[in-house]
Amino acid sequence: MVEEMRALWLFHSIFFVVAHSQVTFVGHQVLRFRINSQEQLAMVKSLAELDYLKLDFWKEPVSISLPIELRVPRKHVRTVKSFLESNGIIYSVMIKNLQSLVDEQHVSTLGSDQGQNGTNSFNYRSYHTLKEIFRWLKDLAAENPQLVRRIRIGISSQRRALHVLKFSTGRNRPAIWIDSGIHGREWIAPAVAIWIAKKITTDYGIDPSITSLLNKMDIFMEIMANPDGYVYSRTTNRMWRKTMSTSPGTHCFGVDANRNFDANFGGNGSSKAPCAESYCGPHVHSEPEVKAIVNFIKNHGNFMVFITLHSYLQRLLYPYGYTHVPPENFEELATLAGEAIEALTSLYGTQYTHGSIVQAIDQSSGNSIDWSYNQGIKYAYAFELRDEGQYGFMLPPNQIIPTAEETWLAIKKIMEHASDRLP
Repeated sequence: MVEEMRALWLFHSIFFVVAHSQVTFVGHQVLRFRINSQEQLAMVKSLAELDYLKLDFWKEPVSISLPIELRVPRKHVRTVKSFLESNGIIYSVMIKNLQSLVDEQHVSTLGSDQGQNGTNSFNYRSYHTLKEIFRWLKDLAAENPQLVRRIRIGISSQRRALHVLKFSTGRNRPAIWIDSGIHGREWIAPAVAIWIAKKITTDYGIDPSITSLLNKMDIFMEIMANPDGYVYSRTTNRMWRKTMSTSPGTHCFGVDANRNFDANFGGNGSSKAPCAESYCGPHVHSEPEVKAIVNFIKNHGNFMVFITLHSYLQRLLYPYGYTHVPPENFEELATLAGEAIEALTSLYGTQYTHGSIVQAIDQSSGNSIDWSYNQGIKYAYAFELRDEGQYGFMLPPNQIIPTAEETWLAIKKIMEHASDRLP
């Protein structure tokens, strides 16, 4: 049976690549290394400026204290390894052949929509197509009409709907925002958000904590914040991060939506080069996906919590990214993050760290949690989900539910903290 599936996948892959000109990653390697000096850091950063190498930093070269992870195309593997060796930089091969993981992940999603008839039959252990996810959103609202409403808050660059699920038992309540999928290749984020949304509906009326919370607050979830990028990641380029907008004067397309918010827009930690992975866009809120979030949150006017789900790193981050000046309630944010991580770790022992973005990673301008905090949303957090690099963006589907279960415990802790402080 396994061999039959593999044969079917091989045929499907050949047809799919020919029909869709899918980008392949045969022989692409992901290298991990640490640097020991500012001089070495500058040398590694210089690699990123060599466009012909087409390198993809999974973990950016930002500090001598943090590991760097780098995807290298097959034809440049020897060149990059020689560069590192000649500069005394010791590396390890984290992923020897990225395409093998892409193939395995694709096999695991074949037939994932078979038998889908409502949210109870949905396969929460698989990564799904956008069509399947949109159907699930519709089903969840239809099955829980007293608790859940599906709202369209905008349309993407390629005219796809931007949906939000509203969980509510009343009117004019303080609110919690949760989004995922703002970067196309981070498939684990929307998969976790889907599980969490279902969990909310099954726990309401049974779990005293979530019942009490929803009797006082509303929860809004945008499970697919960048549908265009997600579709492109599934059909054409598994490593695609950005949106799919086009700009005059360049052959490159897409913007890093998490550099497009009005929070020191265009500053350090973002790029003004249209071909860069961290391209901030031609202007603030140029992306309809970002504009939809901004307009919705501003029009609502009473959000207390903003949570965005990303991968990967196993970190819980809070403002700021663009400045070393701490936010007004920094100590509260840090203490709550520690408590949330403690709850997360209690389930499977998964180790997270926490800190402000600029402390834990490096400067980052135009990101959503800095923007939301500056809008007066007191509890703004970004989760970087599993793992620490063994699979990176290619986290196997058998880790979806464990990741969701542990993340839910941390999110609950944050939401409860906010709820307890309502007047």
